[in-house]
Amino acid sequence: MNHVTFDWNHLPTIRASRVYLRPVVAEDADALFTIFSDQQVMRYWGTPPLADRNAAMQLVREIHDGFERRTMLKWGLALSDSDALIGTTTLFNLNVDNGRAEIGYCLGRAHWGNGYMHEALQAQLKYSFETLDFRRLEADVDPRNTSSIRTLERLGFQREGYLRERWHVNGEIQDTLFYGLLRRDWKMITAGRRT
Repeated sequence: MNHVTFDWNHLPTIRASRVYLRPVVAEDADALFTIFSDQQVMRYWGTPPLADRNAAMQLVREIHDGFERRTMLKWGLALSDSDALIGTTTLFNLNVDNGRAEIGYCLGRAHWGNGYMHEALQAQLKYSFETLDFRRLEADVDPRNTSSIRTLERLGFQREGYLRERWHVNGEIQDTLFYGLLRRDWKMITAGRRT
């Protein structure tokens, strides 16, 4: 987004092999509710689980509003063979001048352990570094969320800090591990995968 003209009229579809990232639409509200109302899925999330379907519709509106305000790019993560929405991936806190953004992701519990999120995030990283021309991506994860930590580290993110008592969610104070990935490191990692 620094040197690349981004089409703010249209969130692109990003394809991987078994999944793809696509715009979230109103018809996804039920799937979003299933994912974001699950206590286990939301255990380490920065907001409480969705209370009802109206909250899911509000989430759809917030996703579209974030795009219109140019503060967030949030994709629905869908299965290639059925178009069923099984999660989301997000670029937010976009800082175009400095070439950086934060990433977020969420996957419905029924699809845990299949490698879908790893595949989706590889595609999102490629898009972020090659098409959007970001220099750095950041992630903030609860230290107890070992699955998410493994996901980030497999992608090449490096732990850069431990922020104590950063969040207050559902009456609980939560610490944060801060991770970062530079484009130059990502390029070396992906070049190594090809050899």
